[in-house]
Amino acid sequence: MSDRERSWLAPPEGVRRHAPATLRNRAAIATMLGELLPASGAVLEVASGSGEHCAYFAEHFPRLEWHPSDPDPDALASIASWCAGLANVRPPVALDAAAARWPVAHADAILCINMVHISPWAATLGLMAGAGRLLPPGGPLILYGPFREAGVLTAPSNEDFDQSLRARDPAWGLRLLDEVIAAAGAQGLVFDRRVAMPANNLIVAFRRS
Repeated sequence: MSDRERSWLAPPEGVRRHAPATLRNRAAIATMLGELLPASGAVLEVASGSGEHCAYFAEHFPRLEWHPSDPDPDALASIASWCAGLANVRPPVALDAAAARWPVAHADAILCINMVHISPWAATLGLMAGAGRLLPPGGPLILYGPFREAGVLTAPSNEDFDQSLRARDPAWGLRLLDEVIAAAGAQGLVFDRRVAMPANNLIVAFRRS
């Protein structure tokens, strides 16, 4: 590892963020990742947020190389703090899912946790387009978070959450799963599975055709 690469390993102490939900959901997500991720290769995490998930998964899947990303400079600093010293985590990169070009050329898998509902729809469309460009045939795109489903009653807690999101930004909110699947299909991503998770969340997985 070069001196330039080592420089990201020691960010200032005060930059580390904490997302309480991470402690509650990371083990359940990791169990599913064990079924969905390849045995080796590069995993791009889009919208890594605090970096806690990436640090946890990197320790649990040491044969995978983790590439965290986020568009927020403060999040990038937090990611660097949480992942400091982990040999299989690359320096975090600034990546806006909605952008037409990403600063990453290839990924064997892409993971995106709790972004689809806390971003404009353009970010989801960009995520699907990026996955279509980067993933090899059979490579997975794995989403985690709450969704709306046609014909399925939305949990009251998710309804309240949706209203709070839209109050913060009208472009945010829980997405209809059928629309997410259609957006993925338009980019050559085939729906693989839907898995119910704790606290009324889902894992939704696709494979590059």
